[in-house]
Amino acid sequence: MKKLLLALLLATTAFAAHAQTTCRDTAAYEPARRIVADLGRIVTPNGVQESYKVDINGVEQWVNVRGQDRDNPIVLFVHGGPASPLTPTLWQFQRPLEEYFTMVTYDQRGAGKTFVANDQAKVADTIHIPNYVDDLIAMAQDVRKRYGKRKVILMAHSWGTIVGMQAALKRPDLFHAYVGVGQVINVRENERVSFDYAMATAKAKHNAEAVREMEAIAPYPGDQPITRERIIAARKWAQYYGGLTAYRDESTYFYRAPLLSPEYTDAERCAVDEGNVFTLGRILPEFLAVDMSGVREFPIPVLMFMGRHDYTTPSQPTDAWLKQLKAPYKQGVWFEHSSHMIPWEESGKLLLSLVQYARPLARDERGVTTK
Repeated sequence: MKKLLLALLLATTAFAAHAQTTCRDTAAYEPARRIVADLGRIVTPNGVQESYKVDINGVEQWVNVRGQDRDNPIVLFVHGGPASPLTPTLWQFQRPLEEYFTMVTYDQRGAGKTFVANDQAKVADTIHIPNYVDDLIAMAQDVRKRYGKRKVILMAHSWGTIVGMQAALKRPDLFHAYVGVGQVINVRENERVSFDYAMATAKAKHNAEAVREMEAIAPYPGDQPITRERIIAARKWAQYYGGLTAYRDESTYFYRAPLLSPEYTDAERCAVDEGNVFTLGRILPEFLAVDMSGVREFPIPVLMFMGRHDYTTPSQPTDAWLKQLKAPYKQGVWFEHSSHMIPWEESGKLLLSLVQYARPLARDERGVTTK
């Protein structure tokens, strides 16, 4: 429970911080990391496997690029958090995607390797949503130039969907399509749906402790400010009842994933927790004010991947929003056995959905689908 409370405290969208158990001497895990690294080596003649940092709007940001064939479409994947980088968890789910796409992920300002690489005193006052949006746009431009692509597929998860959607609206010319995974539309509405689910489930299961704790902050969110303390009390039980990972009351597989990652040093593993603390306090007010429900038209194709059991960024508001949206192309895909962690929970269906719906949208200048 202590680990759960820490995770809830540190995460805005509950794409949560890695457990504190990763922030220590992890030399005992090194033999396993070498095996993971060897399995993940890209050995195909036209493959790409790179890790580098690039100056984006005055911040050195770390980028990870992996794919079996450089001619494949690029997916630029924006992580959640706001400071929970994908890089130390990629070994768990990404390898099949790399056969059909060149996968690009980056540690956002205030996150992971990027947190370590910069003077945080200089970064502190820049932790604002518009800066993250501009970073993503600049990253997309750099990736296109570096790998010789006209456009990229933009995919985002959880907190990353706030950044990704705004970037797609601001610079649609950079992207073939936008793919939202665990999409955030209206934060306060998400909080209400999540809380109502937890309360109804706790009552159905006769969990007096849970009901008592939630009644103490009801109605939630109501018209009161959403503080850290209220978020903890509200989300504790929604996640306990599978609202983060379907059918599970905890998500240890995710929190401890960095222990086996060959991409991170111990200092960088510690930086995941440090980055969460650093970033959350600064971004929380802006995050809580996010409301994208007024967006009625989208300039590029839109795909929404929705977990049927997601009560972290609940899928019902996303489904309703998508149904009234006008776009050149739109598609909602339900993941029936997923909650919020779709890439980890149903990685096979994620691959099939991207190949079926997103890959055909990535066309070169002649209008021919890329290889």
